[in-house]
Amino acid sequence: MRCTNNKKSFYRKTALFCCFVLLCTAVTGCGQKKYTFAYDPDTTVTAFRVTENSRAEAYAPFASSLCVADTDIAGSGNVNMDEASAAGLFDLNRHEVLYAKNIHEKLYPASLTKVMTALVALKYGNPEDIITVTANAQITESGAQLCGLKEGDHLTLDQALHALLIYSANDAGVAIAEHIGGSVEGFAEMMNAEAVAIGATNSHFMNPHGLQDDNHYVTAYDMYLIFNEAMKYDLFTEIIHMNSYSTTYTDKNGDKKELDFQTTNQYLKGVYETPDNITVIGGKTGTTNAAGNCLILLSRDVSGNPYISVILRSSERSKLYEQMSQLLLEIQK
Repeated sequence: MRCTNNKKSFYRKTALFCCFVLLCTAVTGCGQKKYTFAYDPDTTVTAFRVTENSRAEAYAPFASSLCVADTDIAGSGNVNMDEASAAGLFDLNRHEVLYAKNIHEKLYPASLTKVMTALVALKYGNPEDIITVTANAQITESGAQLCGLKEGDHLTLDQALHALLIYSANDAGVAIAEHIGGSVEGFAEMMNAEAVAIGATNSHFMNPHGLQDDNHYVTAYDMYLIFNEAMKYDLFTEIIHMNSYSTTYTDKNGDKKELDFQTTNQYLKGVYETPDNITVIGGKTGTTNAAGNCLILLSRDVSGNPYISVILRSSERSKLYEQMSQLLLEIQK
């Protein structure tokens, strides 16, 4: 009887020891270094992710497909960003940061916000969804870009996304937010949850359009993460490449209304020339008094390799495009 009890005790201890070993292996990788993740809104560098490698039973501290930098990077030294608060150039194929200035500094994004709005809408909505516009879309703030949506209008999510990204329509942003999130506040919660999910932990959103709010901010690096995630949706890339858009929707009485507008992207409009051998696919502009002039782009070199470039808080629009062209020239260095 004593022998049986000893065996049972031995089996129990052996089982507990095996569970302990398996747990340690799952957490650290057998014999591998432990990682402490500073994953909170106050950390200097964002995009800390854990990626499982089941074959090696190990964990990598960063997502291998992301560009990562925690200091400024001068590039060739030919970029003058004195008139901008932050800027970054990211090589998506080689996963390298080619240029960086203050890319982890929290700044106002203005309408670059709408990239996150589009990302959340594409993730949780269907382009064929029918949106019913409420009175909240009739923004009265001075200088706010509007496409003229009225209470009771009906349009598809696809149409609203075109107005949001091409024309930077703030009323389209509110209509999208209320359709997807139930309210602007509910949608902002979804935006912040998505930011955390993709590692953009130095950003915080209060609305879907980027009109001024002291608690609404991003970093240049987080904008790269957000834009990079949005590019996974073909519709997003298709829309930002368009230089104009025309469509028809209906008002509350079922009568047809027309939308016809051009892009706010001055490269696509031909106002500013791109550097030789660089093609600007598209992007998003943003301007408010507090945010200054902002721009984020997807571009390709002669071999078709993709790059994301972003500038936050440039002093004026002409300087913004001059600086962006200097940044794009770094692709050829």
